[in-house]
Amino acid sequence: MRFEIIVSLFATMIISAILTPFVRRISFKVGAIDKPTARRVNKVPMPTMGGLAIFIAFNFSLFFLLRNQIPNPQFYGIFFGECIILVTGIIDDIFELRPIQKMIGILLAALAVYLFANVRMTTLTFPFIGIVNFGWFSLPITLLWIAAITNAINLLDGLDGLATGVTIIALFTTGFTGLFFLPSTNIYIVIMIFTLVAAEIGFLPYNFFPARIYLGDTGALFIGFMISIFSLSGLKNATFITILIPVMILGVPLTDTVYAILRRLLNKESISHADKRHLHHRLMQMGLTHRQTVLVIYGISLIFSFIALLYPVSTLWGSVLLTIGILIGIEIFVEAIGLVGENRTPMLNWIRKLVRSNTSKVDSNEFKEENTLKDKVRTRSERHKK
Repeated sequence: MRFEIIVSLFATMIISAILTPFVRRISFKVGAIDKPTARRVNKVPMPTMGGLAIFIAFNFSLFFLLRNQIPNPQFYGIFFGECIILVTGIIDDIFELRPIQKMIGILLAALAVYLFANVRMTTLTFPFIGIVNFGWFSLPITLLWIAAITNAINLLDGLDGLATGVTIIALFTTGFTGLFFLPSTNIYIVIMIFTLVAAEIGFLPYNFFPARIYLGDTGALFIGFMISIFSLSGLKNATFITILIPVMILGVPLTDTVYAILRRLLNKESISHADKRHLHHRLMQMGLTHRQTVLVIYGISLIFSFIALLYPVSTLWGSVLLTIGILIGIEIFVEAIGLVGENRTPMLNWIRKLVRSNTSKVDSNEFKEENTLKDKVRTRSERHKK
């Protein structure tokens, strides 16, 4: 990576750090404030809309410091989508949109990059089947991908520094993978990824516990949207492996989202119903402090990232077995912390039954052997007395 790019990344970090206090003041003035409620962890009103500082620093660098690195047509198409998602987030931080209204904004931003930036998934190569061309299904599949990842990051933003730190890890892993393991990834996408990482790092000191400003939906939606765009940029002609890598990198937010939807469906609630049973809530209910919970989730995110790096160097069957093992591990972890519900532990129950049944057989055999040995000793003792 050339020297001027590295200097630009450091400049992005500094710009973000300088802008954040000003955005904090603006948040108070426009009413973008998160007030304490039963569902919130903050005890005092906190300014949101912190993502505005990240957005400005990120795009300032791309427009002025790194402009010659990004192709014109796709750059402006992506920027158009960014503006739509940013406006959606700002309005939500100030006025609090309903879930359907927020989803409309996400889908409009997704449609913009699909039409004007040509960011889309067009084919998928399945093992043993070959290439499947999506045709007009490319549009709904692309919109679904962008909406799913954007909402997953938004749901993750529940503790100080949580979404910021996890997405820094995810983005860095994505950029590293694209740079060294996926040669089909365009270098300008890698540059954009690391530019966003730099903007987030500049913001993180203000956002980490105890936070002075939140990402808000302005930041969570924007970062989630950009992550979905970056992943799609390498998935235009996707394969089994290239699909698994971003999914694994985003293991923490996607797992939390999938099980939140499952939990609400099992409880016969709306999937948009808010609750306090997300991953970070459950860890805190188990006794971890705010800071410990955030650091534990950082650690889990790092584990997912390391696993994702195994896919490019694995064989097909190795990737399949790795995926199966990860899914089993996730299910056991989720059941152990009660993410779906304390009484919904099918796999743990099956493991208990398996262990008990095998243990019972062993205990029974040992008991019989012990009694037989005692009978022999007793018989010998009686014979000796006679």
